[in-house]
Amino acid sequence: MYYELYIDAFFLINFMMDYILLSLVRRMVSCHATRGSVLGGAALGALCTCIIIVIPGINVFVKFILFHGALNILMIKTGLRIGWNKTFLRAFILLYISGFLVGGIMEYLHQYIRVGSLFFALAIAGYFVSLGAFNMLTYLAEKRVRSCRVRLFKNGREYETEALVDTGNRLRDPVTGKPVSIISSEAAKALAIGGWGKELTDTERFWYIPYHSIGKEDGVMPAGALDQIWILKNPLLKIESPIVAVCEANMTADDYEMIMSPDLL
Repeated sequence: MYYELYIDAFFLINFMMDYILLSLVRRMVSCHATRGSVLGGAALGALCTCIIIVIPGINVFVKFILFHGALNILMIKTGLRIGWNKTFLRAFILLYISGFLVGGIMEYLHQYIRVGSLFFALAIAGYFVSLGAFNMLTYLAEKRVRSCRVRLFKNGREYETEALVDTGNRLRDPVTGKPVSIISSEAAKALAIGGWGKELTDTERFWYIPYHSIGKEDGVMPAGALDQIWILKNPLLKIESPIVAVCEANMTADDYEMIMSPDLL
């Protein structure tokens, strides 16, 4: 049995698929490869694929090694400019995962499209659906990383709540220079910290920290030091004498009662 192979069409199809997969992997590993290098890696991959296909007499096992080993390594090194490190291993694995994902999406969409010439439209749709799925997973993972369970200690009292690690919180104590986290008035009352609550009169146990925020250009918040903060992760992280400021506004959205400074971590 003989097959007719149009090498130009074969090259174009492989070039487009390689470019889509390399572009996805570039986004997933956050490397600094340029679009030009990705194009070059995809073109080199498609060219090598055509050469391997047209050369007669290559053993099946050798073809397997070339297609699933040497060729993918060449594409990653050329297109993504990644060194021999853990990122390279991640990129190698993600290249296969992206291939299965895009191929599965194209196979699913193909049942609704009967026109063969729309292959490239299917490929582009597969790219954007895969990218959307990756962005969603990244968002969920980052949201989980940014939140943590904490236990606050002060004068023999303790209070446990959810904290949000906010990269935008760069508040620092102007005297000590230490990072300042923000807790709710409910948490402050539970810990009985310096009279925080409805009446802020105990000036010997707290001080005021100026801040800037959207909607209120200048303001001050009462602040003081806790004994400890335990970040309840594995491993347990203990922070000695952290400084916290009390927010009298409502902070109970999404069950967060503390906005933690990322500098504490």
